[in-house]
Amino acid sequence: MTKKKDIKFLRVAHLRGPNIWTYRPVIEAWIDIGELEDFPSNKLPGFNERLTALLPGLVEHRCGVGERGGFIERLEGGTWAGHILEHVVLELQNMAGMKTGFGKTRSTGEHAVYKMAFRTRDAVVGRAALEAGHRLLMAAINDEAFDMAATVAQLTELVDRYCPGPSTAHIVDAATDRRIPSIRLTEGNLVQLGHGAAQRRIWTAETDRTSAIGESIASDKDLTKELLASCGVPVPEGATVRSADAAWEEAQDIGLPVVLKPVDGNHGRGVTLNLMTEGEVRTAYAIASEAGDSTAVLVERFIPGNEHRLLVVGRQVVAAAKGESLWVTGDGKASVTDLVASQINTDPRRGESEEHPLGRVNVQDSEILLDLRRQGLTPESIPQDGQKVLIQVNGNVADDVTDRIHPEVAHAASLAARVVGLDIAGIDLVCEDISRPLSEQRGAIIEVNSSPGLLAHIKPASGEPRNVGRAIVDHLFGDGENGRIPIVGVTGKLGASLIARLIGCLLNAGGKHAGVANGEGLYLDGRQVHKGDCTGFAAGERLLINRNMEAAVFESNARSILAEGLPYDRCAVGIVTDMGGLEDVAEFHIRDSEALANVIRSQVDVILGDGSAVLNAADPEVVKLAEFSDGRVIFYAMDEQLAVMREHRARGERVVFARNNHIVLAEGEIETSLLDLGKIKPATVKHPASVLAATAGAWALGLPHDLICGGLRAFDATPKKTNY
Repeated sequence: MTKKKDIKFLRVAHLRGPNIWTYRPVIEAWIDIGELEDFPSNKLPGFNERLTALLPGLVEHRCGVGERGGFIERLEGGTWAGHILEHVVLELQNMAGMKTGFGKTRSTGEHAVYKMAFRTRDAVVGRAALEAGHRLLMAAINDEAFDMAATVAQLTELVDRYCPGPSTAHIVDAATDRRIPSIRLTEGNLVQLGHGAAQRRIWTAETDRTSAIGESIASDKDLTKELLASCGVPVPEGATVRSADAAWEEAQDIGLPVVLKPVDGNHGRGVTLNLMTEGEVRTAYAIASEAGDSTAVLVERFIPGNEHRLLVVGRQVVAAAKGESLWVTGDGKASVTDLVASQINTDPRRGESEEHPLGRVNVQDSEILLDLRRQGLTPESIPQDGQKVLIQVNGNVADDVTDRIHPEVAHAASLAARVVGLDIAGIDLVCEDISRPLSEQRGAIIEVNSSPGLLAHIKPASGEPRNVGRAIVDHLFGDGENGRIPIVGVTGKLGASLIARLIGCLLNAGGKHAGVANGEGLYLDGRQVHKGDCTGFAAGERLLINRNMEAAVFESNARSILAEGLPYDRCAVGIVTDMGGLEDVAEFHIRDSEALANVIRSQVDVILGDGSAVLNAADPEVVKLAEFSDGRVIFYAMDEQLAVMREHRARGERVVFARNNHIVLAEGEIETSLLDLGKIKPATVKHPASVLAATAGAWALGLPHDLICGGLRAFDATPKKTNY
């Protein structure tokens, strides 16, 4: 087979918001497949077999067929390189641990040139997957070698580096299930849930309700114990020491066995259990003091039993996991190190990434070395055949026991979190049986941790996974709250900037702090804080992350939608003024009114079910968009006698029009003569249709009639500049 020429990339863009493809962010690539236009998959000898050998997971792709194996069926029937690349990129992302499923490929009308879009959760990973998918596809077409293992490893590393961790993603997914929008504020795990003044923020298991004082108390183990004990929470007897001599003296006073831990540590770091001799205590002191930020070490009575981690969210225990000690069994041949590698670290639940509920065991850890030494062993020792060797006493909390918690145990854990002052806390306790009260078994709470790990509850090694993300979201947002502020989107060429500013003014008149991003600039409460085109995604996002904003208005147009997507996921009101601007988007392969309407439709597609579309009844193409609105529709026009206006009103729906130079609101047979257009400032009223559109938008938002009148009179089309 003659080697095929390479596919060319003409443009690659990240559409960060709702777009012509989908509601979610995608990578859009324009590709020229060249001579491959004449070679669909069924005309490339051996290609399908080579591709599916490299990517066996393609059998799960349903494609347009709608069932497992659908894409394979398309391959066998013959499909083109752009469509194949779409599925290759999706599968590579899935193999790298970033699950995605949406993709589409469409012809542009030019020979061999296609637009291809695919869902990605991170632009860096998505672009890397596109490049890797391109190389893989050409290798399969030309029957060349391809290093799949290295490619997936590189993509996996990018996923780990750039994508939110599984705990953060779990919380964000829970928010999405409640239709709460989210914005990632950093490359790490700081995420905003909701918009503007209605937002909350999370940093994995920390929230903007998490007390800094509570975190400081939790990091001081001695202070935590004092506070818990004073409130009747069972804690082990103990004291703080600052030398190995003092540690041994205190251990004798408490009574052996004891536990040593850093005063300012957490999550089990530097903790050594069940110490029975002076030498063990002195060694454990060195481990604990090195693990902490000071020489202060806590000596405590050893509590027999199993370690448990309870997750408290708000005032409730929402999950509990149990730990177990780790052992290996000798065979008379292998060293302790080799036994750990073969009997413990081969467990698929163990790994270095956050995707694994259990970590890999390093026999060189100081705590493990101490436990081995107490058994007369080192990592190089070869245990006898059948000899059991204790490797780790704690640190393996991963078995779900939520349904077994005794109410008194749950109460003690919840009380401990409140005493320390944490809204989300990981409560470590030791007891023999969590289904019995702690008082019956000398159980005790040994630590209260801020920013607790969630993976043991999301992906337990055994037992039922717990939806702790939903518990955290419900803690942040009460019943009926969705983190949304009123958002208005205005799309079109006719007076869109004026409409956006006018609605912002009306919202301000209603007592709301409102922002406007339009083609003239960025406005906060009517003040222009940035001059220039602000219809892009970044400018719009500035409003959504502003905690002072109680409402926001955005102007967009066909070009901004095609270039970046809308800056918001949903809106309360979507206004479409016209279908102009075809000449502005010719470079995007938008060449006719039908294609342009599909772009402008994006504004109507994102209207909430309890929202409204405000459409220009004088433009027949705009009128056609009414069927795509999930919410109500308000038509506006200067002429109330338009057939569309009369028919819509006859159905009891809302229309806005001008009669005898007055703005009239009508809902069915009910009319309200709102305001004489002559009372509006000349700079504004010279665009009367825009005034009607803004009035309809304000009506859709539920603003009172007298407030709308006052706002229309007061509005000054000249922006007030500020250095704010």
